[in-house]
Amino acid sequence: MSATRAVLPPEQRPADTDERPPEPRRGSTLLRHLAVALAVGALLVAVSYAVEPFRNFQLATIAAYLCATAGLTVLTGLNGQLSLGHGALMATGAYTVALCQNAFLDQGWTGGWLLVLSLVAAVAGTVVVGAVVGVAAARLRGPYLAGVTLAVAVVVPALAVTFDGVLNGEQGLSVPVEPPPLALGAYFPYERWQLWIAGAATLLALLLLANLVRSRYGRTFRAVRDDEVAARLAGIHVARTQVLAFVVSAATAGLGGGLLAVLAQSVSPGAFSLTLSLFLLMAVVIGGLGRLAGALWGAVLLVALPDLTHSVTELLTLSPAVAQRLEGNLPLAIFGVTLIVVMIAAPGGVQGLLARLGRTLLARWPARRS
Repeated sequence: MSATRAVLPPEQRPADTDERPPEPRRGSTLLRHLAVALAVGALLVAVSYAVEPFRNFQLATIAAYLCATAGLTVLTGLNGQLSLGHGALMATGAYTVALCQNAFLDQGWTGGWLLVLSLVAAVAGTVVVGAVVGVAAARLRGPYLAGVTLAVAVVVPALAVTFDGVLNGEQGLSVPVEPPPLALGAYFPYERWQLWIAGAATLLALLLLANLVRSRYGRTFRAVRDDEVAARLAGIHVARTQVLAFVVSAATAGLGGGLLAVLAQSVSPGAFSLTLSLFLLMAVVIGGLGRLAGALWGAVLLVALPDLTHSVTELLTLSPAVAQRLEGNLPLAIFGVTLIVVMIAAPGGVQGLLARLGRTLLARWPARRS
């Protein structure tokens, strides 16, 4: 605002048309995101018919991890809260789905809608856990916040061993899932059906997250991340905003864990160790913090890394014991090296690098045409 405008009375001040750009209408943003989600869903269905069943399973696993990385992107990238316990939140969702599906089976209930109820219960249960952790996290900063979430990552999987009568200890629980509907055909591949389930749930979660990021809540998330004191002076309730961000992130993590349980048809504490929480955090940093598209690159890396590690160990002539130890530790080393390279070469992550390249090409395109 100029000095002349500041001293003029309100009735003589010029309009704000040149100072504040008009905000996009909420309805148009929702319709645009919905159109993108429908287009991606149609593309996913077409791809599911074009690739083999194993690739369908891999794509479904990417979709499950994408739920968790997208939620962690909102929490860490948009709100500035560091979480080392998202693997435990995924375990909460996975065990909730397993308990619900086994309870339905014991009651003799059947129907595809029961899986939807189990996933909704997984989201609701993880929201409760996320709210409890979020209230504690809103009072902490820096290493203290990381320490609390790290404790969650260690304690929650250990509960499966403590309450082995219900959660079956280290052996875990099976997750009974009904086959594809008969209307799809008697020989419809089960992996394709898994991709459809995971893809539909993930697209719905991303649609909600994308609209949340572009809404007033997304702006308050970023304001708290940039400067808590300034946000508090602007009338934003900082603690409430941080708890809301943690709850949203926990809900998507629980959905991702529930989808992983459906895909594997089993759940055990070993699948949700501290290493998974570290992988999730490094994946969103490599993909690009603060960008939902960057969460996709992180999810792809989480699925592609085990195959890469297995291929590397097969190329080396090693004893079985050494090969097993190397295959267990090599993914973390590759993640660490990749993180260092990305932070040096592209601080904005993979998505930031792609966005910068796109802007460069668009800037050079008119010059080439002229």
